[in-house]
Amino acid sequence: MTQNVEEYFADGCGRCPLGATPDCKVNTWQKELVQLRSVILDCGLTEESKWGVPCYTYQGKNILTLSGLKEFAAVSFFKGSLLGDPERMLTAPGKNSQAARYLKITNPKQVLEREKLIKAYIFEAVEVERAGLKVEFKRNPEPIPEELQNRLEEDPFFKAAFEALTPGRQRGYILYFSAPKQSKTRESRIEKCTEQILNGVGLHDHYKARN
Repeated sequence: MTQNVEEYFADGCGRCPLGATPDCKVNTWQKELVQLRSVILDCGLTEESKWGVPCYTYQGKNILTLSGLKEFAAVSFFKGSLLGDPERMLTAPGKNSQAARYLKITNPKQVLEREKLIKAYIFEAVEVERAGLKVEFKRNPEPIPEELQNRLEEDPFFKAAFEALTPGRQRGYILYFSAPKQSKTRESRIEKCTEQILNGVGLHDHYKARN
């Protein structure tokens, strides 16, 4: 996994075999990502590398990440659901996503046209954090094991992918992860299922992992 921001822009996040190749999504959206990075830094946020992607913080609090995805470059707000979004520019990663929201960019011209709007979202996200606002999550009918909860809090991409699963698929994973008595076994199950979850696949769905 990429350890610094410059490495991300050069070789991608390192989370899949396409890193450092012409097919890497970062190469697809290189111009857009560079422009967005400049806009974000102009807002005074601190740039760090977390989960293999550029993460921007305010006084140590996570505000947003910047990443190249399959169909767009994304500014992803950790507490996007709390933003006003009068222009309806923000999109949930999945229908079950409760907190994160994407701002999608598909060409360099959009960054120039929406620079003021992008900054407005960023400044509002900072104010949300400064005010100590929190997303009120709907409780899952099944208790989430501590190991899964820790992973959801530590990895926003994993969290977004898990929340994008159907309720039935989420429940299937929760029951599977909760079954072992030992914490190490629960952690091992989560790790083994991570790729499936990131690809939107359920526990019992037919799935062929990448080599």
